[in-house]
Amino acid sequence: MSGFVEKPEPLQVPGLTHLHTGKVRDLYQNEAGDLVMVASDRLSAYDWVLPTEIPDKGRVLTQLSLWWFDLLADLVPNHVISSEVPAGAPADWAGRTLVCKSLAMIPVECVARGYLAGSGLVEYDESRTVCGLALPEGLRNGSELPAPIFTPATKAAVGEHDENVSYEEVARQIGAETAAQLRQATLAVYGRARDIAREQGIILADTKFEFGFAGEELVIADEVLTPDSSRFWPAATWEPGRDQPSYDKQYVRDWLTSPDSGWDRRSEQPPPALPQRIVDATRGKYIEAYEQLTGTSWA
Repeated sequence: MSGFVEKPEPLQVPGLTHLHTGKVRDLYQNEAGDLVMVASDRLSAYDWVLPTEIPDKGRVLTQLSLWWFDLLADLVPNHVISSEVPAGAPADWAGRTLVCKSLAMIPVECVARGYLAGSGLVEYDESRTVCGLALPEGLRNGSELPAPIFTPATKAAVGEHDENVSYEEVARQIGAETAAQLRQATLAVYGRARDIAREQGIILADTKFEFGFAGEELVIADEVLTPDSSRFWPAATWEPGRDQPSYDKQYVRDWLTSPDSGWDRRSEQPPPALPQRIVDATRGKYIEAYEQLTGTSWA
């Protein structure tokens, strides 16, 4: 069992219809039929949405996504219409809200990997493959791959794992032409973002995207290249053969699996509230990622 420790009641806003509450975002529809996506400060770990929020997290995710969308617009269009807060919405939505086109979403997590980590490392250690793609001998935890690879996953419900699948399985499910479009767009966006991040002293180890169609046009959606959807490592300390320091919620994962938390992730018990020092350290990592990537200070 997993999911929300306590699922929040959706906020009712005049002129908006609540559609969905996800791990991080709340989704509404306005009277024009556009989607209104609000990024909360919720945090998930080990398939649980935790009881403690991280201040400013939703704004960091939204503002960083907007920054990336602008830099990627010539490669693939995005779903953003505006970042204005709808009339009647609470002031707290400022900076964390996107009004977006309603797309026909493709049910595939489009993952690009340039380095060996996470579930890719686990599979490589077992079979020298990632999502069925053969890789050379001699790679280690954190090794750079010979070339970036597209390793899709099926999109899971809240509280369940996304499941890695082969490219051939994706092509079978959604069609060869759409699968090829996804692979091309994913690797093109990853390549652009990897080079930009590297110039800022950050390694983009892997990342995931979501795409949908607006008519016949492939459009990138949701969030892009944030600490929630990507592994960012400091380039200065990168060293294959060990876990890399990262700009994300690793402080939270480490604390939850430590004796200090008193929580057994194998049990069905929800995780405990986070201590303030873990909240502060995690918030600091999100802001550090924003500042280092964009070259601007977090106001």
